[in-house]
Amino acid sequence: MTKWLLKYMARFSIAFALLILIYFAAAFCLSRITINPHPVNKKEIAIYIMSNGIHTDLVVPAVTPQIDWTQEIKYSHTVHANPAYKFLAIGWGDKKFYLETPTFSDLKVGTALNAISGFSSAAIHTTYYQHLIEDSNCKKIMISHEQYVKLVNYIINSFQTDPAGHFIKVDTKIHYDYGDAFYQANGHYSIFKTCNTWTNNALKACGQRSCFWTIFDTGLLKKYE
Repeated sequence: MTKWLLKYMARFSIAFALLILIYFAAAFCLSRITINPHPVNKKEIAIYIMSNGIHTDLVVPAVTPQIDWTQEIKYSHTVHANPAYKFLAIGWGDKKFYLETPTFSDLKVGTALNAISGFSSAAIHTTYYQHLIEDSNCKKIMISHEQYVKLVNYIINSFQTDPAGHFIKVDTKIHYDYGDAFYQANGHYSIFKTCNTWTNNALKACGQRSCFWTIFDTGLLKKYE
C-alpha cells in the first residue's frame, strides 16, 4: 500500500510540475506576441501604463470633455485628494488580496490561494496623483479622443454599479495612499486573468499595442520600451 501511494504521489508531483512549467512557458511566449503592433493614434490625450514591479495600473486624466471621473470616484472617498490631483490610476484585482495585502510582506498563503482560485470577488483600486514621472515603470501613450472613449467604456464596464448606475465603493477604512479608494468590480481574478491581463485587455479595447495574453507586467511594458 505504501509503495502504491508513493508511486502515485510521485506521478502526481511530476504532472503538477509539468502543468506549472507549461503555464509559465505559455505566459512567456504569448506575452511576446504583439497585438496591433503599429496603431494609428492621433496625439490628443495622454494615458499611462504604470507598474510597481508586479501590478499594473492604467493612468488617465481625472477630468476631460469625455468624462469627469471625479463625479463617481470622488475626492471625498480618499484621505486627502483634491482638484490639484490631475491624474487617476485605475487597477483591477482580487478584492481580498487588495484589502489584506497593502504590502507584499503582508502576503499570506491563504490569501494568494484564494486569489488564484477564480472564485473570490474583484475590486478596482483607484489612486489620484498630482504628478507622474515617466520612467521604465511608467509609460506614456498618446491616443485619440475616439480611442479614449473606447478605453473609458472598457473601464466603466469593469465597475459594479448600483441601481442608479453609480460605482459602488468598498466599505473599508484601508488606504494605501492619500489619494486612493476601492470599488466593487465585475469579474473574478484567477491564474488566467490577473491585474495585468485586465490592463492588457484595456489596451486592446482602445486599439493599442498589447500582448496576445499576459499575466505579468513585463511583457506589457516591453511593448512600450
